[in-house]
Amino acid sequence: MGQSASTAGNLTGSNRRESNSIHRMKIKSTAVISPILAEDNGDFQENLDVGDPDYISYLPDECLACIFQSLGSGDRKRCSLVCRRWFVVEGQSRHRLSLDARSDLLPLIPSLFSRFDSVSKLALKCERRSASIGDDALILISLKCRNLTRLKLRACRELTDSGMASFAKNCKGLKKLSCGSCTFGAKGMNAVLDHCKDLEELSVKRLRGITDGSAAEPIGPGLAASSLKTICLKELYNGQCFGPLIAGSKNLRTLKLFRCTGEWDKLLESIAERINCIVEIHLERLQVSDRGLAAISNCLDLEILHLVKTPECTNTGLISVADRCKLLRKLHIDGWKTNRIGDEGLIAIANRCPNLQELVLIGVNPTTSSLGLLAANCRNLERLALCGSETIGDAEISCIASKCLALRKLCIKGCPVSDHGMEALAGGCPNLVKVKVKKCRGVTCEGADWLRASRGSLAVNLDTVPVEPPEASTSDGGGQENGGEFPAAVSAADVQSSSTGRSVLSKARLGFFAGRSFVACTLRRWSNSNSSSYSSQRMN
Repeated sequence: MGQSASTAGNLTGSNRRESNSIHRMKIKSTAVISPILAEDNGDFQENLDVGDPDYISYLPDECLACIFQSLGSGDRKRCSLVCRRWFVVEGQSRHRLSLDARSDLLPLIPSLFSRFDSVSKLALKCERRSASIGDDALILISLKCRNLTRLKLRACRELTDSGMASFAKNCKGLKKLSCGSCTFGAKGMNAVLDHCKDLEELSVKRLRGITDGSAAEPIGPGLAASSLKTICLKELYNGQCFGPLIAGSKNLRTLKLFRCTGEWDKLLESIAERINCIVEIHLERLQVSDRGLAAISNCLDLEILHLVKTPECTNTGLISVADRCKLLRKLHIDGWKTNRIGDEGLIAIANRCPNLQELVLIGVNPTTSSLGLLAANCRNLERLALCGSETIGDAEISCIASKCLALRKLCIKGCPVSDHGMEALAGGCPNLVKVKVKKCRGVTCEGADWLRASRGSLAVNLDTVPVEPPEASTSDGGGQENGGEFPAAVSAADVQSSSTGRSVLSKARLGFFAGRSFVACTLRRWSNSNSSSYSSQRMN
């Protein structure tokens, strides 16, 4: 979050000691924040030649601030050293700040926030093995930053309910709160919800103060319930204590639940009865069944649905969603090799959700029956990802090539596709601009090169690294957390990413849906007895 700030040169006395202390702290980037007060008469040097006109001195401070905001952290730091005026303007124009929130930050807070007095977005992050700031530091920050609108807390384990309550009273204009690995509990969270009535986004991960099971104090709804639009809960032992908040947020648009224990069907039913404006739902590694999907189907405005490793969800639940959520635009399903969602559910989507634009199937086994209907009925389908499917072969790729006329981006991973499938793509999908193929044994470099040559405007990315053993495939439970497997790598942002079509031999790194966490791979030519003959046939 945010940029790093600058430090002043040639400091003297106590200010130098404070600056040295700051240097020992880790800020987000390599630049260092100085605690010098804006009015400090430090020994600055004006580097202007005598006789040269100083046009910049005629610029208003507001214009100079706009210039600083367009610079990177390093350049911004250097600019603050030019003269006293630049130092002051740079500090006063900084709106984002990221600080190492170790306990020794406390004595530096007054001077830091006297210089950076316009900060509205603040990140406080502490290393796991270090003692974090406590309530005193957070309260002091809240007194110095009353205009704070965004706060991110990471591993601030010394904060308590009391500190969060005092902070909420001082920063009532907060619009976004993100906290992870903190130890305050329900009382602190309720204080924020009661005082920050403009809160729009709430993200909570591993909040360790609410692990008392059924005895946990319920959270919400509070005054913020009327303004909340996004709620994201991750890895919570007792995330269901947020039920009153979720159900009471009448204007909730996005709900994301990741790896939270407990049964969620009943809570989803309660939510769907009270909220009718949700457009985006993410369910990942959650104990939810077709009953929960039936509840979700009451959200008639639903446009985006992610079902990731929810093994109790079947075709029946997906059909109930398709029957009522006719505005669905993006659907991501990670079947986790359970084979409980397949052609039957996808055919229902094809018949009832004509607005579908993006479809990601991981560990799902569709056939030409469902793919043909999806292509025929979903005329706006532009992005398609097929990963770890045992049924996606050349025939299915040929079906996609001949019928998906609007398709622009296609990604295939770990499927039994060969060069013949690439040949089919050469003559189909007229709007196709990008194809990514990873860990498909039958696709060779020669086949990819031929496809690239036959359609010069098409970007073809191929990774022919041998397929991993079954235990490291999509069904591996650890893939989603560490980002090393494709379930975490094919999010909506990745499917929509763009890149230029460079030769496969010029790339030292290839990513599946570029921009996420695939390890850089060294390309190897896949040699077999059929590859050379296939290439010869193409040349002829």
